Amino acid sequence: MRNVLFLSMAMLVVMVTNGCTKKTPVQETPTATVKVEAASKEKPPEVLSEVKVPVAEVKAEIKEVVKEAVPTEPAKDAKVEMIPLPLELPKPMFVGTPENLAGIENLEADSKKPRAPFYVPQGTKNLSLNKTVSSSEMDPITGTVDMIVDGNKEATEGSVVELGPFEQWVVIDLEDEYELYAIVFWHFHKTARVYHDVVVQISTDSEFITDVATLFNNDMDNSLGLGVGQDKHYIDKAKGRLVDAKGTKARYVRLWSQANNQNDYSHYVEVEVYGR
Repeated sequence: MRNVLFLSMAMLVVMVTNGCTKKTPVQETPTATVKVEAASKEKPPEVLSEVKVPVAEVKAEIKEVVKEAVPTEPAKDAKVEMIPLPLELPKPMFVGTPENLAGIENLEADSKKPRAPFYVPQGTKNLSLNKTVSSSEMDPITGTVDMIVDGNKEATEGSVVELGPFEQWVVIDLEDEYELYAIVFWHFHKTARVYHDVVVQISTDSEFITDVATLFNNDMDNSLGLGVGQDKHYIDKAKGRLVDAKGTKARYVRLWSQANNQNDYSHYVEVEVYGR
């Protein structure tokens, strides 16, 4: 009887103890089901298995993939290599002090020094060589308009294009748009001449109605109707006249002139347009 009573009391203690024990719920980590598939050329993909991956890991992986997919922009501080303009000059045809220059207003001082190097980006070249040329006078007095871009810069009688009196212009079609950095031109450097109303313009418009940039203008009285020029008159020499185009994008180059200090005609030996 005593043994039965003892056994009953022990069982009661165990039951009370288990009833008072508080179970702590286990917090499960959120997961996402990822299907692992296999595919072949013969049949569509089939699901091989399902793997439960923590959601946090999936989000981190997605962010990493998106980050890799965004293209990287080139460094803004990357420097373009600058080189001296690859310009070859013709043989000088006259030396000494120029004559018959009296009365020319706004004439820059004559310098015997060579031109300082003009720097342009690597890859810049003469774009105008053998390109199409049009003119206000398509039938010149001497020469043909295509000679203006034939590469011959020597001041000989056989290399000069002579246009008639009054205002004249020539247009060079580069056949595509480029970044232009320098325009160098020679009128006729056999003798010391000063050409009047010299204007250089570039444009993406063949009619020069819109998108026109004027790079040089010494038309002091606006006789051409293109605006009053601020640039000086200069003596045409073998080194030519170099005009900074400042990297402006254009396809067409137009040059104006109107007579010179020796006669009423306009002349061109060569025009070179440098860009890339």
